[in-house]
Amino acid sequence: MKKWSLLFVFVLIVGLLSACGSKENSEDKKVLVMGTSADYPPFEYVDTGKSEEVVGFDIDLAKMVAKELGYKVEVKDMEFNGLITALKSDQVDFVLSGMTPTEKRKKNVDFSEIYYTNKNMIVTTDKSIKSIEDLKGKTVGVQTSSIQEDAAKEAKKNVNLTIESRDRIPQLVSEMKAGRFDAAIIEDNVAKGYLEKDKELNGTVMEGGDDAGMAMAFPKDSELTKEFNRVLKEKQENGEVDKLIQKWFNK
Repeated sequence: MKKWSLLFVFVLIVGLLSACGSKENSEDKKVLVMGTSADYPPFEYVDTGKSEEVVGFDIDLAKMVAKELGYKVEVKDMEFNGLITALKSDQVDFVLSGMTPTEKRKKNVDFSEIYYTNKNMIVTTDKSIKSIEDLKGKTVGVQTSSIQEDAAKEAKKNVNLTIESRDRIPQLVSEMKAGRFDAAIIEDNVAKGYLEKDKELNGTVMEGGDDAGMAMAFPKDSELTKEFNRVLKEKQENGEVDKLIQKWFNK
């Protein structure tokens, strides 16, 4: 009788441990790793005066949609030009980083519907630069692999300018202020943050071309794309996305 009692206790303990393990594994599966480049305020950045946590419009949007689907979001900061590679190599589950769904990128990943539309801005310390034509003979800084890099290359077809690429937006601004760049092309809402803080900088919205849209990126044929699209549409229709826009851009 004692032998069977001990056996029962052993089986019960094993069962409880197995149950605990299953719960932990289930919770792990509910965590999605989001890739981003946290140098793009107000979309994603680190407010070092408050904490080391990555915050911003994209972060709030990701968490809002993921929560509706029953997921938690773990943010992974990396260089912008490495985001798609990270997605393709399963280092992250999805990307939210002010990314525009260009035809080149669509060959490697799938995109959600557009969640925000933006413009490009020429930022400079030279008040005489107010248009693309004024960049003739100038050196222009852009973020590597960004839609602004594409815009600069397109502008170069008509205006003789030199393009310099850097991994992070702060690098563009610091090198421009140091005199190594004459100007930089930056997304307008990101640029506005720098213009407000530094009165030496001037900004002009670039004319011509279609407005760029931002979308979430997912691995090819991922079920997440459909899930996120469904909830994103709901949040856009019920005004929750507009509330985030008001919060981060004061529009």
